[in-house]
Amino acid sequence: MTTLTAQDFGRVAVLYGGLSAEREVSLRSGAAVLAGLRRGGIDAHGIDVGADILEVLGRGRFDRAFIILHGRGGEDGVMQGALELLGLPYTGSGVAASALCMDKYRSKLLWQGLGLPTPEHVLLRDEAQLQEAAALGFPLMVKPAHEGSSIGMARVAGPGELAEAWREAARLDAEVLAERWITGREYTAAVLGGEVLPLIRLETPNVFYDYQAKYHSDTTRYHCPCGLEAGREVVLQGLALDAFRAVGASGWGRVDILVDDQERPWLLEVNTAPGMTDHSLVPMAARQHGLDFDALVWRILAQTLELPR
Repeated sequence: MTTLTAQDFGRVAVLYGGLSAEREVSLRSGAAVLAGLRRGGIDAHGIDVGADILEVLGRGRFDRAFIILHGRGGEDGVMQGALELLGLPYTGSGVAASALCMDKYRSKLLWQGLGLPTPEHVLLRDEAQLQEAAALGFPLMVKPAHEGSSIGMARVAGPGELAEAWREAARLDAEVLAERWITGREYTAAVLGGEVLPLIRLETPNVFYDYQAKYHSDTTRYHCPCGLEAGREVVLQGLALDAFRAVGASGWGRVDILVDDQERPWLLEVNTAPGMTDHSLVPMAARQHGLDFDALVWRILAQTLELPR
């Protein structure tokens, strides 16, 4: 097998920033990825994505792109489709899988159809449907169907809180998801090249693993190794890989799982361009697996040299 060199990648566009609600996180992720690639000798160039991105990429004579955009416009198939038209290989999942994974409701429908466990849920398009959510029982998790980084999410303890939680989420998205609250432990499974890395167990004093806990809090604890018996961890890794493949995801990503008090696992979502900040989970799992940050971003970029998706 031929050993790759930095020159094999050519001129690389690192796409970050963008216009979504997750712009701030993407800027931090992009800066980290750009620095890691450059430390590896790769000719990488950071691009804060704006409305002129097609023109910028056309002028730049790039050979491939590392997508580290989070949220709508970058993680939902839009950027992937643009790069397909330009003929530029890119990291992560393709157009269809990116769009599906960004849509929490429809990815859950797919899992349900395949018999994969995911919490009961309803889609809310207007306030008149709130009774359907209440019928699931309380507490509930209410969230925009097409946002990431826990933006717009709220735990609803009872009927009196439901309308306000829906209104807050609906300010961000025309479709709002209400799902049955699962009490238990939260795990995340990083996927890299068809392999699931060691699981991470998340622990926060917050009501749930929200935006503050993810990116700013010093009280969030990350357990890797996750503390599960080896056989149990393998089972959850297998479930994560099944969920990842079911939605057509490829390259790299992250699957979030809850395990309830009866030890039953529940799939939450797949992230196709996860965070790569100093608080991020994929680099943490990679370190436990023996890959430092620079080796991780090299491995992700190397997937663009493989056979077409």
